[in-house]
Amino acid sequence: MNTDYKQYIVTILSALPEKPGCYQFFDEKAVIIYVGKAKNLKKRVSSYFKRDHSEDKTRVLVKQIRDIKYIVVDTEEDALLLENNLIKQNQPRYNVLLKDDKTYPSIVIKNENFPRIFQTRNIVKDGSQYFGPYASVHTVKTMLNMIKAIYRIRTCKLPLSDENIMKGRYKVCLEYHIKRCNAPCIGLISKADYEIQIKEIKEILKGNSSKISAILLEQMRCLCEELRFEDAQTIKEKYETLENYRSRSTVVTPSLNNIDVFSFDENEKSAFINYMHIGNGAIVHVYTIEYKKKLEEPPEELLSLGIIEMRKRFYSVAKEIIVPFLPDTVLSEQITYTIPLKGDKRKLLDLSMQNVKQYKFDRLKQSEKFNPEQRTTRLLKTIQTDLHLTALPMQIECFDNSNIQGTSPVAACVVFKKGKPSKKDYRHFHVKTVDGPDDFATMEEIVTRRYTRLTQEGLPLPQLIVIDGGKGQLNVAYSVLKKLNLENKISIIGLAKRLEEIFFPGDPIPLILDKTSETLKVIQHLRDEAHRFGITFHRDVRSKKQIVSELDSIKGIGEKTKTELLKKYKSVKRIKEIPPEELTAFIGRKKAEIIYKSLNEKEL
Repeated sequence: MNTDYKQYIVTILSALPEKPGCYQFFDEKAVIIYVGKAKNLKKRVSSYFKRDHSEDKTRVLVKQIRDIKYIVVDTEEDALLLENNLIKQNQPRYNVLLKDDKTYPSIVIKNENFPRIFQTRNIVKDGSQYFGPYASVHTVKTMLNMIKAIYRIRTCKLPLSDENIMKGRYKVCLEYHIKRCNAPCIGLISKADYEIQIKEIKEILKGNSSKISAILLEQMRCLCEELRFEDAQTIKEKYETLENYRSRSTVVTPSLNNIDVFSFDENEKSAFINYMHIGNGAIVHVYTIEYKKKLEEPPEELLSLGIIEMRKRFYSVAKEIIVPFLPDTVLSEQITYTIPLKGDKRKLLDLSMQNVKQYKFDRLKQSEKFNPEQRTTRLLKTIQTDLHLTALPMQIECFDNSNIQGTSPVAACVVFKKGKPSKKDYRHFHVKTVDGPDDFATMEEIVTRRYTRLTQEGLPLPQLIVIDGGKGQLNVAYSVLKKLNLENKISIIGLAKRLEEIFFPGDPIPLILDKTSETLKVIQHLRDEAHRFGITFHRDVRSKKQIVSELDSIKGIGEKTKTELLKKYKSVKRIKEIPPEELTAFIGRKKAEIIYKSLNEKEL
């Protein structure tokens, strides 16, 4: 492995999302050599490169990895199903080969008179409706048992034609006697009533089971009123099972076959297009491409380019293409473009959108790792846009006041340059003109002192000031800027603590940013850093006052002696604890007697 390759892999690993999905390893010839699933892609894929593997096969695999790609899904179960499809499609060298061509199980509602419902692994295009696939046989059996417990659906394989039923060719079986079948074979249930049950079962399998859940809840209530608690518990278990499996798998019904899915995202410099090909309800191909913008090409034009490129690259002849919006060029009149709003096709489009957004985010993280200045510029532009600033906030300053019951009032000013703390530029202030706990007057004094000095000394002014407080303190600070004629040179905002509201001078309506906003995170970092710096300074001031006041009250002890004592023993408490002989040896008998007597009297 050369250094460039190692750096490339490290960059990919750093950008991996902590989401469920499937990952694919490629060798130097761009051939897939391994497909795996993960509950957390970042942790799982990174583990291959962070430890020595005991198995020879794994060590050999890792040495051959030259590229990593992945597909994000919603759940771990979806990742399991997708892994199965990708292994069958690509047959990677280092994956365990399947012994047969069995797929994951599905549930079928047969296209026949009085339909049967059962588990199957074979998809037959005879008009029957298939649901799944499911990640485990246990899940399928649980669903079927639940359905059979709620509905009396036939399980026999008899050809129940209307003619045979009319002629009375059949007799009821045990299923009827134990009340698990309504005996359509002898006409005890009409076709219309039977179809009502089938319709409700379809809703359960699709995940639209709220109506059925309501029925089960009502049954539980009635059974409890009748004190039939064991029966109520049985219904409760059915209800909970139904609720657990209401959501459908991402790998959709096999009726969706030979379909292309495209999604689109962009930033200032690039357009990103994700492509998925669906065959028999399985994801066969997934790929994302990036176009570097030359002019201000519209999304419709870029999507057209992506559709043509991907279909040509993967030899797709799908007659239906799912898209988020219509491209500007129609490939053929025989191709149907679909913009789904709900259902299985919408789920596919959402999955494609999730992957294109993740790819865009990963590309951004990778480029910023190679070029940190790019991230800084983007971050500052984001802050400028969010806060409607006239200039890029290369330098931001934040103020915070600290006092306890009006004692030892101090203030702190922290400075961020290019979005990061510049600790050598931090400043703290002893409040000189304010008596008692008056935050407004303190803020006025500190802001006046800070920017009067910067102006007089010709030092750089910040582009943004953040005041740790609401509208009151903000207005005071803004009035100072106006007195100094700086209101047009420096922007200023206030950050209210309770709801993280951002206030602007003269505007009663605050700005509320999303909790995940990078701008808000920088402002919160400023506020927290100013608070930390201010509190630390305030504690030091109070501590010094307490120490100095005790030594200052001792007559006959000069400044030099006090300094030497504190330098050696660090605190008055330790001075009290040392033996008189040691104190005498250090500063002389006379001074030692004065200090020893004075400090012990104070303790009494």
